[in-house]
Amino acid sequence: MRYRRIMMATVAIVLVVGAAGVLTGFRRQAVAGTTGGIDPAAFTNPVANPYFPLTVGTVLHYQGSDDGQRFQERLTITHWTKKIQGVTTTVLLDVLRRADDNTIAEKTWDWYADDNAGNAWYFGEKTATYTRTGNVISRDGSWRAGLHGAVAGTIMPANPHPTDAYRQEFLAGHAEDQAWIVQRTAHVGVPHRHLDHVVRSFEWTRLEPGVLSLKFYARGLGIVLERDVAGGSEIFRLVSVTHV
Repeated sequence: MRYRRIMMATVAIVLVVGAAGVLTGFRRQAVAGTTGGIDPAAFTNPVANPYFPLTVGTVLHYQGSDDGQRFQERLTITHWTKKIQGVTTTVLLDVLRRADDNTIAEKTWDWYADDNAGNAWYFGEKTATYTRTGNVISRDGSWRAGLHGAVAGTIMPANPHPTDAYRQEFLAGHAEDQAWIVQRTAHVGVPHRHLDHVVRSFEWTRLEPGVLSLKFYARGLGIVLERDVAGGSEIFRLVSVTHV
């Protein structure tokens, strides 16, 4: 869960209604097993997902704004791992800073893993939002697959196509993000560079009715652009990629 939340107008609700129909019979990416629907044997020879790569040492730098406030974001794919439900996940560190004084607005540890078919899975996050003086004001949105009924979800299918719809995370009442692929041939220009054959998706949660996000995923990079569809002011773009 990010510090910034996405708002939309009534016009976007039509898209959500359409997606809801798709979700009633979506192509499940779930891997059957005895550990909360996860089979660790399906993650023994992981295949890298091209649209959500987990290349250790990669650092993605974003800039954006929301509700008149500017932010800088640094997403690091760390060398750390965490075993969850018998699966070795890769740990990502996502730090969001206020651009005006460089104070941390939110810090999140995310846990992802690729399965043997190349689907990228989301196993949870530990997140906290901060005041300008460094005090934690909320840990809402934190969850971990296998605890308190939380279930891992698909963050990106191995071969995404329009009409693919899936649950990205689930902890009832806390983490219920869903996604719907609508295009895989988009063209996007961001400060990093111009990108072709980009996957475009709508993403939303039942916990915030009428809220919709538009995200763009590029091969070899992951998320390169996200913005409000309507009713809000958020927009974040990939500025640069470095390696540590």
